[in-house]
Amino acid sequence: MSGFLAEELAAFPANYSGHLKLALGALAMGLLVSIPAGILAARQKYVAGPALAAASVIQTIPGIALLALMVPLMGGMIGFWPAFVALSLYSILPMLRNTIVGLRGVDKDVREAALAVGMTARQRLREVDLPLAAPVIVAGLRTASAWVVGTATLSTPVGARSLGNYIFQGLQTRNWTAVLFGCLVSAALALALDQIIAQFEKSASERKRSHAIAGVIGLVIIILPALIVISPQRAGPAMQSSDTREVGSSSALPLEGQTITVASKGFTEQYILADLLRRTLEAQGASVRIREGLGTTVAFDALAANSVDIYIDYTGTVWASLMNKEEPAQRADMYAQVSAWLLAEHGVLSAGKLGFENAYAFATSPETAETYDLETIGDLSGAPLSIASDPEFFGRPEWTRTRDAYGLESLSPRSMDSAFMYDAVRRGEVGLITAYTTDGRIDAFELILLEDTRSILPPYDAFMLIGPEARANTALLNVLGALEGKISTELMRKANSRVDLERQSSAQAGAWLYERIFPAE
Repeated sequence: MSGFLAEELAAFPANYSGHLKLALGALAMGLLVSIPAGILAARQKYVAGPALAAASVIQTIPGIALLALMVPLMGGMIGFWPAFVALSLYSILPMLRNTIVGLRGVDKDVREAALAVGMTARQRLREVDLPLAAPVIVAGLRTASAWVVGTATLSTPVGARSLGNYIFQGLQTRNWTAVLFGCLVSAALALALDQIIAQFEKSASERKRSHAIAGVIGLVIIILPALIVISPQRAGPAMQSSDTREVGSSSALPLEGQTITVASKGFTEQYILADLLRRTLEAQGASVRIREGLGTTVAFDALAANSVDIYIDYTGTVWASLMNKEEPAQRADMYAQVSAWLLAEHGVLSAGKLGFENAYAFATSPETAETYDLETIGDLSGAPLSIASDPEFFGRPEWTRTRDAYGLESLSPRSMDSAFMYDAVRRGEVGLITAYTTDGRIDAFELILLEDTRSILPPYDAFMLIGPEARANTALLNVLGALEGKISTELMRKANSRVDLERQSSAQAGAWLYERIFPAE
């Protein structure tokens, strides 16, 4: 069985059930909000306009942006709740609109007849208006279900488990099987849920209980996969013998009984490092939870709010994106300033550098370098080339500073997921990229790194960040100390290559890296 099938299929129950909980929970909450609001808006015209306008404004916000906004709005919380709130808001518009339309569409003669036989307004609503409007309301629920199931795949960057875990990690590790698997299962779930709701819609319109029973059976069927137990291949302290070796010589397990939450960002190296941390901590008895695929600010906000205990970041990222520093500093000075700022401003502890730097470097193909005589970044001045980078880079001050210092106004920026940049520059679809210096594709694709003669780009030393509560855990700090300085740039590049070029899973690369750091005696 392939690495993907062996490891990711084991995670299917958790990913699927997480997706199902988000979708069904958000739809239920949307109904609880939309039905009462729709009833009020159908009766009071002055309420309908503002209510629909508010719901429409929420709907215009891109799903991933709405999800990301929930993290700071909820005090740095990540995981289920920010995703649930965002998806609940996203589900309201179609159900609210259809409730209003359905209630207003009830025949006036029917309403008058209900009053004529002595029904109160509440009785008429319960026994006449809502039953007649039910098919239209359920149709709105069908629309909302398709939106919510699809948008739920975007929950991964805020730390919520969903089928999006396959898609985001697959994109970054170029595992197209994972991407396709996540897309197909998500689409199948959306279609199945649509047909289940259709049965309830038919039951409401045709007044047949058999359709409702079919809908209930359908719900049971889609819930069953979430209950399947598949023996995990990469979780739990009792793994392979190489994973249960203790770090160091002590026979004790200092983290026995503790649960540690590890966060990672959404690219290959981070997935590998998160797996390395998991193996290191589990070897000392800890139970580890991983929140993967997070953005820089989401991961840091979660750490500062104690929603996660540890993650690995880079000095230049903290310097530019969190501290908003524009001018770079020398490597040692930057680490000292970053460490002091993290502790003083957020109570976050720098627990040591891993030993390698993953910096930005301008890279181009040999053909482009020869055509434009490129050796340094300064040689790019006036060159009519496009430059691709991850969207985060073009929002950082180092891009503006580099562009202005070297006169790179002629370059055309193109935001692109890092998974596609290297192939794009190799094929000549873009002139150059901002490569990551630990990426094995630099050597494999024979890319040329342009020299930063003015030292504009800051250093990006990888280091461990510990949350305010976790930093009081002396045992945790001692265990993590075994990783300090143990990963060279060459070693990290080889680990990344195992995923990006050899198509291994990030867990396999993590195991390989763990073996290099803590070899069997």
